[in-house]
Amino acid sequence: MMNTAKPDVRPANPNFSSGPCAKRPGWSLEALADAPLGRSHRAKIGKTKLQYAMDLTREILQVPADWRIGLVPASDTGAVEMALWSLLGQRGVDMVAWESFGSGWVTDVVKQLKLPDVRKFEADYGKLPDLTQIDFNRDVVFTWNGTTSGVRVPNADFIPADREGLTICDATSAAFAQRLDFEKLDVVTFSWQKVLGGEAAHGMLILSPRAVERLESYTPAWPLPKIFRMTKGGKLIEGIFKGETINTPSMLCVEDYIDALEWSKSVGGLDGLVARADANFAVIDAFVERTPWIGNLAADPATRSNTSVCLTIVDPEITALDADAQAAFAKGIATLLDKEGIAFDIGAYRDAPAGLRIWAGATVETADLEKLMPWLDWAFAQQKAALKAAA
Repeated sequence: MMNTAKPDVRPANPNFSSGPCAKRPGWSLEALADAPLGRSHRAKIGKTKLQYAMDLTREILQVPADWRIGLVPASDTGAVEMALWSLLGQRGVDMVAWESFGSGWVTDVVKQLKLPDVRKFEADYGKLPDLTQIDFNRDVVFTWNGTTSGVRVPNADFIPADREGLTICDATSAAFAQRLDFEKLDVVTFSWQKVLGGEAAHGMLILSPRAVERLESYTPAWPLPKIFRMTKGGKLIEGIFKGETINTPSMLCVEDYIDALEWSKSVGGLDGLVARADANFAVIDAFVERTPWIGNLAADPATRSNTSVCLTIVDPEITALDADAQAAFAKGIATLLDKEGIAFDIGAYRDAPAGLRIWAGATVETADLEKLMPWLDWAFAQQKAALKAAA
């Protein structure tokens, strides 16, 4: 039954944004005291810190020893663009998209790179495209977890081990909360500000041996900006993957990433992180199951994200409204909870269907989500009462 009384419990941390996401529990600025500020990132201390961050990344994500890990500029977007502009063009490309960021990569490949042989496999918000139609003898670009739709691939079983093309995977809302099958992934990208709650502006680029082979054997027909170049004289610039970054990183942000990685080890590494995100999603999912006015945007339970949980309002009186009114109603819920200091930034993404989006990644405490759920009922009741009063 919907609770219309104002709840008497409040989340300790109201940060449920889907990026930048909540800092790890117990975080404070004191955690960054060891950052080598005012020092060159090329000095021994800087290189040591950068290499340590990559080593911890490999350990926690369980990246194979012969996959390269590099820190690159411009967040996940920069990492994906480096891969697209450096690797594509040798063969046809299959682009797979089911939300706004995946659709953005389609636009880049079709309208900016202007590749002549591109096939698009797209689905509406809440669904996956037919993955059986993908031809893995071509290069394939896809997101693992659709941040703005709450839809993820359930696993990598749809990718054959004997593929001829490369798989380029934007994993920014999946890494550290979902298990990535690196043997099926040739390029993996993510940013620090998602599951680990790190700071923005830095991206991570992970390359398989097959991706390195492509870089060293294929030269794109178009010019590459300096920050995209990963080879010199036909050979991989190994320094990029050994702490010698292409451009200057923030050592304060690097320290924060290291802090998040060390916290990850303290909660059980990848197993612990996945378990925390799964427990968080379970709280929201149980609320949806018992609450008639709200539903999951992701239609298939097997594809529902355990990080960027996207919800839609299914109350018949609200769905009967026009699209603008539905969006205003959902925004009203998010705004009300923001004003109450209960939940910040939980409105649906601007291009997504009207609704709510609640981050459930590993840095969020399950107890905070449990305390948030009654407030959703309260805010819905308040908005519906206001709607009836205005009628």
